[in-house]
Amino acid sequence: MQLEEAYLEYNGKRLDLQPDKMTFADELYVEFKWERSENSRRLRLTIHPKQTVHLESFCIAFTHPYEKTDKIFCNGYQSWTETREYAADEKIMPPFSWTEKYFKPYGDSWFYNFPKQQGRLHSWTYTYVRNEHNDISFMGSLSDHAGFTLFEHQCDKHVIAMKKDCGGLRLDHSYPAIDVILISGKDTNVFDLYFKTLNINPPTAPKLNGWTSWYHYYKNISQDIISKNAKALSRLENPKMDIVQIDDGWQEKVGDWLSVKNTFPDGMRAMSDEIHSQGMKAGLWLAPFICEKDSDIYKKHPDWILKDDNGKPIPAGYNNLWSGWFYALDFYNNDVQKYITEVVLIALQKWNYDLLKLDFLYAAAMKTPPSKTRGHVLHEAMDFLRHLIGDKWMLACGVPMSAAFGRADYCRIGADIHLKWTNKYMKWLGHRERVSTLVSLQATLSRWQLNGRAFHNDPDVFILRSGKQKLTKEQQRTVLLLNALLGNVLFNSDYVESYSEAEHSLLLEATALQDAEIISVLEVEKLLYVVKFILNGNEQELTCNLSGKAQGGLKPFETGFDFNKIEI
Repeated sequence: MQLEEAYLEYNGKRLDLQPDKMTFADELYVEFKWERSENSRRLRLTIHPKQTVHLESFCIAFTHPYEKTDKIFCNGYQSWTETREYAADEKIMPPFSWTEKYFKPYGDSWFYNFPKQQGRLHSWTYTYVRNEHNDISFMGSLSDHAGFTLFEHQCDKHVIAMKKDCGGLRLDHSYPAIDVILISGKDTNVFDLYFKTLNINPPTAPKLNGWTSWYHYYKNISQDIISKNAKALSRLENPKMDIVQIDDGWQEKVGDWLSVKNTFPDGMRAMSDEIHSQGMKAGLWLAPFICEKDSDIYKKHPDWILKDDNGKPIPAGYNNLWSGWFYALDFYNNDVQKYITEVVLIALQKWNYDLLKLDFLYAAAMKTPPSKTRGHVLHEAMDFLRHLIGDKWMLACGVPMSAAFGRADYCRIGADIHLKWTNKYMKWLGHRERVSTLVSLQATLSRWQLNGRAFHNDPDVFILRSGKQKLTKEQQRTVLLLNALLGNVLFNSDYVESYSEAEHSLLLEATALQDAEIISVLEVEKLLYVVKFILNGNEQELTCNLSGKAQGGLKPFETGFDFNKIEI
């Protein structure tokens, strides 16, 4: 890699930088250096202000000889954002202008200007280029706590650029603008070294098999529905279910977490007690940093709502299952933190839940204080939640990945699945955080290296039931096998006593894959993947076809694996 350019823009000025040398200006000086070891290189750029300065942007760009056969991994902004390996001639598009107000809050298009050109790709926190020999050239941020790191691939120009999401930052102290490690090799070795360098230990929480209410009942849940399913799950002896997670719909309104719906007449403690009596852990869904428009929080505490520079509430998204627009809370408001603390402690101690699924976490950083970046805010918000939860379990969702590294026990790593394979209309509109089974599986196949290193991967649920969904049997089997193989959270959303003998046998087959050690995941043709792994001391191979056409000897949507090779 040869340096193409390096510069810092601040206070309306531009300062050009040179590696392995200090660069001085009246207001600041910059250290820009390489550190080399046997297995990696590390690039650090530190800004030392002599007085308060306002950062605008900076960039370190290198030449990189992209080949037509290269695959470029692009990590989406948060859990749900489309994430996969791209071809060198692809492009990433933002939402259409006439739909952007509904979609932009979820992703990065509200603060990042998409190039909209072929061969222009971008990735948050880490990225890599996979060559034809399946070796990867990896770049990973070690300083996202100071601001999310952006990698831009300009494949048409054979340039890769490193930037920081820090525009507008008011800086009066030394700032680790770029701290990036570069590693080459096979996936497992590269990611082992990356997380070792980050000083993040593997999660200590157990793997989970369980059930969630969302993809069967959605908001239409009740005490009777949860009780009925908990009893059915407790009678399922093989595989044993570890946890029942009550999702959205138990509260009166999103944000009003201490107002329980009348469909739970005995309250949420009685619900967790019943789940525990069936021999399982109890989980509860919360979205701590948002409230919907019709909530009491929004109506009675307008000072709690995060506002833009004109004093208007900042929408964090739109959900037609709620009261339309929902809004971000001001995380740095003391009363907001006191409220979140009260809610979490009541849920964990008074109501006695073992796991909290904390959702829509990206909303904490919809607007930042002048002295903080989005990375600062999200990391501080996740530290705050981790402290509150203590030894109990956190399942993070809708969160930028690096903010969950080492903080969440479990983390969603893809989009919500759909009750059918994909939503072509939402794809056409450019909604990168869309609900889609295909997009969810692509993330599962692309973020697999995080599993057991950063946290336990939650690839979202599988569905085996016949009714109230539109997936084919082949599609259902593919979702189940990939979730079991590549994640450490295996949740369903079915009434399990309705399973046929064939459906139950398929579930047993899938759980036999849960102890596999993944070697590699490769996309050998478009939407045709080969997963190599070790199970019971033997190397195995699973092939899945996510496309609607036959390829690789597989039917559309089929996953090929011979379960006779392993002991079930």
